[in-house]
Amino acid sequence: MKKVQKILQLEFWMPIVVSLLLVALFEMDILETGLLSEDKSSEFVMVSVMELTTICFIPLALYLFRFNKIHNQLCSEKKEHYLQKWGTYRLALLCIPMVVNTLLYYLFMHVAFAYLAMILLLSLCFIYPSLERCLDETDGRNS
Repeated sequence: MKKVQKILQLEFWMPIVVSLLLVALFEMDILETGLLSEDKSSEFVMVSVMELTTICFIPLALYLFRFNKIHNQLCSEKKEHYLQKWGTYRLALLCIPMVVNTLLYYLFMHVAFAYLAMILLLSLCFIYPSLERCLDETDGRNS
């Protein structure tokens, strides 16, 4: 179980590091900001898509392990395999849009993307893969 927890923690921290690296590169003017700021129609579409993605993915990620099929797999004999699989999916639901929003903020310089990235970062706090959480989610004590 400890190995799975370490893998999930790596998957948790890497997108945060990537987002911080993007922020540093754009803020130090190594990468150019506002490359797409003139394209207002693309900006509107991307803001709309990312808002809907964020609004849908946060509750899905928070309640993913409460779905009966997933919960039963997590409590099965292969619980570590399923915890790594479903834990990775759950982290990806929040981490990928967070990194994309960070990148889009600097490409469009539209503050909505920054707010969405911050909301997703805060949501990650609720699914931090600690050892206690991993044990709770596989032993069936979270139902």
